[in-house]
Amino acid sequence: MIQKLKQIFDPTFFRFILVGIVNTLVGYGIMFGLYNLAGLHTWGTWGYWLSTLANYTVASLVSFFLNKHFTFRSKEKGIQVVLRFALNIAACMLLAYSIAQRAVEQLLAGTALSPQLQGNIAMLVGSGLFVILNYLGQRFFAFRSK
Repeated sequence: MIQKLKQIFDPTFFRFILVGIVNTLVGYGIMFGLYNLAGLHTWGTWGYWLSTLANYTVASLVSFFLNKHFTFRSKEKGIQVVLRFALNIAACMLLAYSIAQRAVEQLLAGTALSPQLQGNIAMLVGSGLFVILNYLGQRFFAFRSK
């Protein structure tokens, strides 16, 4: 068990975290800017999903190149690696943000918190779930070693 954890939390994991910091700054600026400053919170669920989609569209482009070359040092070329990466991002995003949205709605139902604040909390929870799922997906699926 300890050996397996050491394999997962190796230097690759820490490079992934550094790339994630860059992606987080870019993505959160887009997501929370659209949701709060551009007023997408007034669009209800559509605003929630458009904000998170814009975040992951832009941040995923940055993530692909940085993680492929810097984090996982993948030499693989071709459309297959791009498709695996895109599939991983889409699956992780849908899973993480769906779970977060439903969980926060249920946990905070009946509270005095505004729907906007609940949406912000759900996006933060979704971000945390996404990081975990995305790391595992990129490491063992998108940029897996052959």
